[in-house]
Amino acid sequence: MEYHQFSNSNLKVSAITFGAWAIGGWMWGGADRDDALDAIDAAIDAGITTIDTAPVYGFGQSEEIVGKAIKGKRDKLQILTKYGLSWNDTKGESFFRSTSNDGSPVNIYKYSGKESIIKECEFSLKNLGTDYIDLYQIHWPNSVTPIQETMEAMDILIKQGKIRHAGVCNFDEQLVAETLKYFPIISNQVPYSMVNRNIEKKLVPYCLKNNIGILAYSPLQRGILTGKISNGHRFNPGDTRPFTPYYKEPNLSRIIAFTESIQPIADAHKATIGQVVINWTIQQPGIISALVGARNRKQVDDNVRALDFKLSPEESDAINTKLKDLIITV
Repeated sequence: MEYHQFSNSNLKVSAITFGAWAIGGWMWGGADRDDALDAIDAAIDAGITTIDTAPVYGFGQSEEIVGKAIKGKRDKLQILTKYGLSWNDTKGESFFRSTSNDGSPVNIYKYSGKESIIKECEFSLKNLGTDYIDLYQIHWPNSVTPIQETMEAMDILIKQGKIRHAGVCNFDEQLVAETLKYFPIISNQVPYSMVNRNIEKKLVPYCLKNNIGILAYSPLQRGILTGKISNGHRFNPGDTRPFTPYYKEPNLSRIIAFTESIQPIADAHKATIGQVVINWTIQQPGIISALVGARNRKQVDDNVRALDFKLSPEESDAINTKLKDLIITV
């Protein structure tokens, strides 16, 4: 396993972060708790020291599973979680309507007021069974709370020893610049994959210039870049992936054709398509770690083997050339 350090802090994370969204079950068609615990154990055994979760992932379920899995191992790990999304309070900016794990309707709100954040932090600490969070991140920007007030909460929590570092998620370069006026955040967690490279033009150069590490989430684009998805794939009830742009035609067929086209590169390394994708992602400028989800031990083992090789410059060029010809409509 490789480990990368945020240049403006003493926080070092594994190149692959265990993304714990799927184990919460919400929007993924459910999840098996025992499989999830086994997956986290497998990840830690394989050298993955960084776990990223959030209260909204399963409405506490993901954090609770992580907390149970890390018991007795906490000092060897970096725990990342988030704040700013509420499902039990109507305060703030309406985000979207969904269903909970039991199928009941739920409304999600974005809010990051100071008192709310401090309350959320206590909720997460309890779920995780820990007394500190290594990296505390605002889950989404919102238009309701001034960023200065939000960052005042980060200052309070750091002084209390409840968090070690602060970061943001889903911020563009302008929002990152605004945030830096009030607090020295170290990270920005954003979506990034072979088929979603929007951050490369402006955000990556800005973050590199200002020593902000990028945590790339959905590098496998919620599974479509694993090479395991085919036309007619059947999803479990509650799985929202079929409704996302990348799983709709003509994107679906185009992405499947692309993954098939890089199979020879995977074969050359005795690797899977998904492992090639993860390997490529970690090599990109500004990327500190790639967040990769796993619901069971086998998926973890597959993910970790993405670091058993390194794509050559020629292979990376070949992939990038294919990507230039890949037209995705979102």
